[in-house]
Amino acid sequence: MKKVEVIVFAEGPTKEKFIKQVVAPALRHLQVFLKPQTLYTSQTAKGGAVSFDRLKFNARNTLRQFPDAVLSTFLDLYALDTDFPGFKESQKKSDVYARVKCLQDALSEAIVAHVGCRPERFLPHIQPYEFEGLLFSDVKALCSVEPTWSKSVVPLEKIRSAVDTPEHINDSYETKPSKRLEDLLRPRYRKTTHGPRAAEHISLEVIEKECTHFKTWMNALRSLGTPSR
Repeated sequence: MKKVEVIVFAEGPTKEKFIKQVVAPALRHLQVFLKPQTLYTSQTAKGGAVSFDRLKFNARNTLRQFPDAVLSTFLDLYALDTDFPGFKESQKKSDVYARVKCLQDALSEAIVAHVGCRPERFLPHIQPYEFEGLLFSDVKALCSVEPTWSKSVVPLEKIRSAVDTPEHINDSYETKPSKRLEDLLRPRYRKTTHGPRAAEHISLEVIEKECTHFKTWMNALRSLGTPSR
């Protein structure tokens, strides 16, 4: 039975822990093994927004160093670097799902051309608008992470009900999902500490049910594998 290694470029320790603790275990029975990797954003620093040049450099090195592996990404649409391919074209699209598809298609074409690899070896994923949007998939489960967070269920549910899906919460500094959580939750929401734990409380099944774009990525990862007998 063929094992598939998937290296996932992540934007920092929160997403790395989420992939390692929540996403990866759900794929092992298919013989798909995810290995998140936080990219250096400078000579000495890891995490935070990734430039296209740095992504391109690391993608080429990784795909050549691991010729049997598949490469994926877990990047936020919010504050995505304007140097990404397709960025200007994506800004013309009002629907967030059309915007991320435009960006992912352009990114896939650019990386495949730069590396010279087979297209199926690169599966880009850009999450609208932030990882924290996924945590609005079940506000009550989110608020079960800390005892005092239950006080914030009603205002958080109001935010969720105002949009079509959790992935539609929103693209500005004051309205992005992480800022909403930081403003409303006490003790204050801390990305790396609370994010992966909250996702575990909510469950991958519920997140996929609520978040269409994230589910598309999960299904693409599942399609790489074979069920174990």
